[in-house]
Parts: sequence; C-alpha cells; structure tokens
Amino acid sequence: MPGILVKYIVILGDGMADEPLVQLGGKTPLEYAKTPNMDRMAKDGACGMIRTIPDNFEAGSDIANMSILGYAPQQYYTGRGPLEALSMGIELGANDVAYRCNLVTVQNAAMVDFSAGHISSAEAIALFASLEKEIPEVVFRAGISYRNLLVIHGGKGVSSTPPHDIVGKKIAEFLPKGDDAALLRHCMEKSRQIFADHPVNTARSSSGKPPATQIWPWSGGHKPMFPRFEDKYGKKGGIISAVDLLKGIARCAGMEIITVPGATGYLDTDYTAKGRYALEAIQHLDFLYLHIEAPDEAGHLGNIKEKVRAIERVDDVVGMILDEFEGVLAVLPDHPTPINLKTHTRDPVPFVVRGKGKDTTEHFSEREASNRRFGTKNAVDFLNFLFS
Repeated sequence: MPGILVKYIVILGDGMADEPLVQLGGKTPLEYAKTPNMDRMAKDGACGMIRTIPDNFEAGSDIANMSILGYAPQQYYTGRGPLEALSMGIELGANDVAYRCNLVTVQNAAMVDFSAGHISSAEAIALFASLEKEIPEVVFRAGISYRNLLVIHGGKGVSSTPPHDIVGKKIAEFLPKGDDAALLRHCMEKSRQIFADHPVNTARSSSGKPPATQIWPWSGGHKPMFPRFEDKYGKKGGIISAVDLLKGIARCAGMEIITVPGATGYLDTDYTAKGRYALEAIQHLDFLYLHIEAPDEAGHLGNIKEKVRAIERVDDVVGMILDEFEGVLAVLPDHPTPINLKTHTRDPVPFVVRGKGKDTTEHFSEREASNRRFGTKNAVDFLNFLFS
C-alpha cells in the first residue's frame, strides 16, 4: 500500500557456500545442515544466484561485501588494510598506506596457520607492543585476535598474498613485491627475531598452542572515498559485524555500526545476541546488514563439522528475525569457502528473499537456487533490486 515504509534486513553468512563433499554423501554443508528457517524462506519467497567477485579481483570478503552493498570495487576499492584502519579509528593521511597485518605461524619456511591458532587479542597487543619499540618508522596497531594493522607514512603499496590462501605452502614466492617490499620484509624478519623468545609464545608453546612466529602484511592501500549509503539509496543503513573489515566499509559509507557484546568474529560468537540486536536496530533503521563470520572461519579450518554447525546457528538467527520482522528479508553468503580448499573461490553464491514474490524452491542451497526466479545477478545491483 502507498505510504507504508518497507524495511530491509540482509543476513550475510560469510563463506557459507561450498562444494559437494563425499563426507556428506555428495551434499554441500549448506544442503546437509538442518536449516528449517532458510528453507521456510525459500518456500515462502524466491531464490537466485549472485556473482559477488568482479573479473580481475581476488575472491576476498572485502571485494564481495563492498559489491553486495553496491560499491563497485572497480571504482572504490583501494585495499583491505585501509578499510580496517578506518574501523579502528586510525586517521589516514593522503600518503599513508595501511596494510592488514596478520599474526601467523610459519614453520620450516611454510605457512602453517594464518591466524597463529586464533591468538587472543591480549596476546596480540603484547606482541605488537614489543614490535613497535624496535621498528619506530612504521605504525603498528593491534586489532582483534590475529587481525591487526601496519601503516607506512608515505607508502606506495606492494603486491601481496593473503596468508589464508597459502596455508601448507612455502612462503618464499609469496613475500611482498613492489615499492614498500623492502621495508615490509624488514618488519617481517624483525618480528621473527622479536617473537622467537617472547613470553607470549613461550606460554603458548607450553600449553600446546601454535606460536605467533611473525607478522604477515597484505592488502595495503590508501584511504578510500565512498558515497554515503543514505545519499546513494535514500535509506538509513546500519551494520552488525565483529569484523573490522565490515565496520570499515560501514564507516566509509556513513552507516551506523551496531556493537554487539559477545560478538567475536569466530565460531564462538554470540548468535542470539546478534539476532536480538538486529531486531532492536531495525526499529530506527531502514536497512540492516547482519554479518556472521563463523562459516568462513570453519571453511578456512577445513572443519566440516564446525561449518555445518555454524550454518545451523546462522539459521537460528534467521528464525529469530523471521518470527519478529515483517519487512523484506534476504539471506546469502558473500563467497564460497570450500572445505577442501580452505580458501575463498569466485563462484556465484545462492540467495533467498522473502517479501518479493515466490517461486517453486523447497530448500535453500547452491543447487536449489540455480535457475530459479531471480536468475543470476551481479552483486553491485543487488540492493537496487532489493529496494525496487
């Protein structure tokens, strides 16, 4: 009816899509998981597929989520590092280059763990405090767990590789290359020396946890400039996420960032709190982007059981929203994170929408969403489609 204000929620299960697995009888984790609420959406709504990674871009969560929110990476992307820097309140000058800086475990010259065993934030702070004393020419900033930052004043950038893409591989061919490479390699070598006998690693090793053997800088860039979400769409938008990347995108877009106690960006995140805060936030927002990282983390770990469990807990959140929210609701992953690969791929992912018509889909999955009513869309057009 004319005059009725429609509200919108997108629930993003990071890395939720996958490939058929022999261990699951030829089903994907999304097909195998018990997802009565996503299936209810499929029966009451309609499905399609969405391309989230444009040509010539790596299959990263930064690229995918920017695209889904309508910010074409070809026009606005400068790197993952500056997005996370803005989320952490770091003011970047025009000539500053911010890099994502993982704490990693490298042994026998190979990448063993891209997260140093999901090191705690307190341990990361202690390691970076020691590092910044020895390398004053760059700025180090501890974030959450293994997700940290390095900023070079007057930086130019480098070619770099995400550490989660090279687990099990020798690191030599993936070291930084380009204008900032010499300084970054110096920082990496210095971190190996400082971390070798650090009390944090001594304690981790004694308890059987992987040590943080060094830093790994990647995806550097200058400060991006986005048009405001409200100017772009005429809607007041907000984001719920425990991941600095998503918060950085929100800050660039002038979206409200809703902080949820107990949200960790890992398998142990508080799903119920996320659902509850989402329902509260949509009361004063027109659009809410609810991001849940856990399925992606399980994919990177190659852990089938945890990925299925994470998908089922995302479904619990979907159920909370379905029962209370009367607006347009969409659910989708940002990219696949296949168990067998332990990294992202660029394949299209399924989406389901309740509130924009129906088709004959019975269950929400990669196979079921293929060749359905909404066809295959480009991610940068998704919100325009949703709002139309």
